[in-house]
Amino acid sequence: MKVIKNYLWNVMYQLLVIVIPLITVHYVTRVLGATGYGINSFTNANTQYFVLFGSIGVSLYGNRQIAYHRDDRKKTSQTFWEIYIMRACTLGLAMIAFYIFMLFTGQYKADYFMQSFLIWAAAFDISWFFMGFENFQVTVVRNMLVKILSLVLIFMFVKTRGDLPTYILILSLSQLAGNLTLWPYLRHYVDMPDWHHLNIWQHLRPSLVLFVPQIATSLYLSLNKTMLGSMVSVASAGFYDNSDKIIKMVLAVVTATGTVMLPHVANAFAHGDKKSVHRYLYMSFDFVSFLSVPLMFGIAAIATAFAPWFFTKSFAEVGKLMMIESIVMLMIAWSNVLGVQYLLPTNRNKPYTFSVTLGAIVNVVLNVPLIMIWKTNGAMWSTVLSEVAVTGYQLWVVRHDIDIPRLFTNLWKYLVAGAVMFVVVYWMNLHFTMGYVMLVVEATVGAVIYAVLILILKPTVLQTAKMFLDRRRNK
Repeated sequence: MKVIKNYLWNVMYQLLVIVIPLITVHYVTRVLGATGYGINSFTNANTQYFVLFGSIGVSLYGNRQIAYHRDDRKKTSQTFWEIYIMRACTLGLAMIAFYIFMLFTGQYKADYFMQSFLIWAAAFDISWFFMGFENFQVTVVRNMLVKILSLVLIFMFVKTRGDLPTYILILSLSQLAGNLTLWPYLRHYVDMPDWHHLNIWQHLRPSLVLFVPQIATSLYLSLNKTMLGSMVSVASAGFYDNSDKIIKMVLAVVTATGTVMLPHVANAFAHGDKKSVHRYLYMSFDFVSFLSVPLMFGIAAIATAFAPWFFTKSFAEVGKLMMIESIVMLMIAWSNVLGVQYLLPTNRNKPYTFSVTLGAIVNVVLNVPLIMIWKTNGAMWSTVLSEVAVTGYQLWVVRHDIDIPRLFTNLWKYLVAGAVMFVVVYWMNLHFTMGYVMLVVEATVGAVIYAVLILILKPTVLQTAKMFLDRRRNK
């Protein structure tokens, strides 16, 4: 039941992460305009490179290592401090490099300076530690409070197009504040390390192994926005960013399973319980398919009317981008299970790294010609094809470990239910004016249609849900 509790905490947070950006984006795109919002997307993408290189894969590596050793307080304490100090050093170098970069950049200096606090925020991020202990409540509650505070500050201080630096500063400092609030809880889990036996650099090489896929993953978003900003316009980078934000915010409800299951599977693997590892894999894959299919069809169904209503007519192009990008929801859901929930916890870093690197190569190779031909649409198709490559390779890698057909046993049922839902909701999208009420009505109608068809088709996810409910009642 701990997994379910952690998942519900994570979903609660992810729902807040969805709602607050939806509110802020709806407001900010009107205040800052397409160009102002695009500048934020462009400068943020470039800043994230420095955050990424400074973090060197610790989020995944640290999470897994803490899960391995969490039953031994002394080992946990030593491991935490070694990993944290190493990461602080590398982020310090990233900070120096970023300020040197600022000296040579000709545009957006004030905006870049405000973005620099994201690197400071990363230096104090220890959420990976609590995830390793499967304590999601402490991270969720604190981040929820910070998100709400940032929302209030945005409405208070972002009033005109000239408030772009203020908007960026609020986002950056809120992230820093959220990370700082986790530190007081650390004393319940770790003690001071044995300084004489501190060996921080032993973690560098294994962190770098997981750093490669993180670099590759960042290319899907950051590189696309950078190339669009340079080859097309900063407004196009903003269009891409808005589409990606909506898709990834909704998808976060599905990928929350990966955050929860990684330390759980890692701990089972550390204790030699391979049977449980495989059982978790089949259950997670079926569950994310059950969730991601209706989300994919639902986003595609409402996209063309949603974008100009939500972002204003100047962002109408975002609707087409959302329809294209909705495809990645299923691909990312599957690769999240295969990669983050299976390959990483079982210490199969090389195939995971290669899969994500393959996706990055596909993305880079296709980006230039597709952007030249179709501009922003081309960048989005490049993203879709790169995710298909990642998922396809991971399926090929695990083909001898698991029963591949078993993974897709219920998929046809989800696709049939999702397709019927799409037809009805898309018809409503074409014949009714989009607004808050209509958005809720369309979402409700879609959910009811999908739920009814699922009850008729009876996939095994219903049996799994019943099993967990029975266990909860018996406790």
